[in-house]
Amino acid sequence: MNLLIDMGNTRLKWGVMLDGRLIPGRALDNSSLNRHELVEAWKAHPIPKRLAIACVSATSLLELVVAVAVELWPNLEIIRVKSQAQAFGVCNAYQQPEKLGVDRWLAIVAARYYYRMPACIVDCGTAITVDLIDIKGHHQGGLISPGLTLMRKSLAEGTEALQVSETDYIFGLANSTGAAIYSGTLSAAVGLIEHVLAKQPDNVQLILTGGDAGLIGRHLKGKPVIDADLVLRGLAIVAQS
Repeated sequence: MNLLIDMGNTRLKWGVMLDGRLIPGRALDNSSLNRHELVEAWKAHPIPKRLAIACVSATSLLELVVAVAVELWPNLEIIRVKSQAQAFGVCNAYQQPEKLGVDRWLAIVAARYYYRMPACIVDCGTAITVDLIDIKGHHQGGLISPGLTLMRKSLAEGTEALQVSETDYIFGLANSTGAAIYSGTLSAAVGLIEHVLAKQPDNVQLILTGGDAGLIGRHLKGKPVIDADLVLRGLAIVAQS
């Protein structure tokens, strides 16, 4: 068994790879992450052969996770995954390959392995990232934009009068400030994705992942594949190699 950990900007997502099958665990919020919560999440699982970690969050959280894992399983092999120039059938477009976010790299690796090419991979999380990969597995580059929550928070923090609400409104022209912010930020995300797709061939497979994938996906013209565990699947490929 391999333990897989995707440490994002907002949440820690994890799962185990058992007999070739990915079993996702309950995601944990970074803001409240502590030793007790990690021990409770992992103590009942069989001893893993190795731990594969992808981390874009704070170093202190990474150190906490590693410390708990070693406490539970002292002989555990730990792999800190990094983006590479070329591996697993994917060629990285970045001039400095290690600068491509490891979560983006793993999502591309998983997309290459599990889905038809070419593909447009969109992570709808704290940030919205868009990456294109061609039929040969060559990364074409990508885009980064604030995610829905980040866009809404920036409006609240940058203006005196705008109040951000957690309410889900009807998507469209609005008759209240909260609804206008909801639809405006969602339109920005949808418009970004559709702008990118408009410049691609018709056979590009759109794959969405991240916490807002379902919400954004409902308002796109096409029918995307939604894979909440895409980064964990990429981690599993690396761990098994």
